[in-house]
Amino acid sequence: MTSHTLRFEGARLHVETDGDPSLPALLLWPPGSSTVRVWDHLIPQLTDLFHTVRIDVRGYGQSSVDDLSESQFTFEQYSNDAEFVLDSLGINTLHTWSQSWGTRAAIVFCARNQDIVKSAALYAAILELPDVAAQRQGTKDAADARSSSGIEATPPPTGFNEHLNPEAAQVTASALRKIQLIELIDKISMPVLIGTGSYDPNLVSSRAIASRLDNAQLVEFEHVGHNAILEHPSLALSTFLAFHERLHC
Repeated sequence: MTSHTLRFEGARLHVETDGDPSLPALLLWPPGSSTVRVWDHLIPQLTDLFHTVRIDVRGYGQSSVDDLSESQFTFEQYSNDAEFVLDSLGINTLHTWSQSWGTRAAIVFCARNQDIVKSAALYAAILELPDVAAQRQGTKDAADARSSSGIEATPPPTGFNEHLNPEAAQVTASALRKIQLIELIDKISMPVLIGTGSYDPNLVSSRAIASRLDNAQLVEFEHVGHNAILEHPSLALSTFLAFHERLHC
């Protein structure tokens, strides 16, 4: 793993890259209130095929901001940050994989960068504002279903929700209320994988998005709630890798 700290537009962005830089680049967008650590348990398998790029979204993890002004915390700004990081690393084509809250950021990024994003895995995709209470209940019910089915729980990666500035992290998450994703979704033309849990209330919106996009595939994860990469990481990963295998057939 190589760690980078990049200064950009009022923030110090913490970035981690893994794998051979000659491999296709994969930009990873985390779920809400999560740091680069949330992907730690998947990186060893991903780096066989990809050069992975992880960014602590400004305000999350080890990324810091000069102040807490509203303009710092928008999905457009997070997209600008990612574009700057990729340019700084010399990456001009890539794939992306996102989870939950991070899928909102990924939709904005993909809509703005269709020329360089070759595919997008958008897990728990939704265009509307989330029903957080229903998401939490779905995640609990899914955990019970996995336990009843004999699927062992996977401990979350250490440090996945630890932030240098918890106050900034709360403001970071507020970006979801500042944009209408429905105005952007039709701009996404690259191959898309939508992976959403069968217990996730986002599934209704995920189905609608998959029907709306010409080049999208929907996979419904059995016994999974709102956060597949943490709840059932082996299923989340195998589905992602199968999607890429089909892309290259």
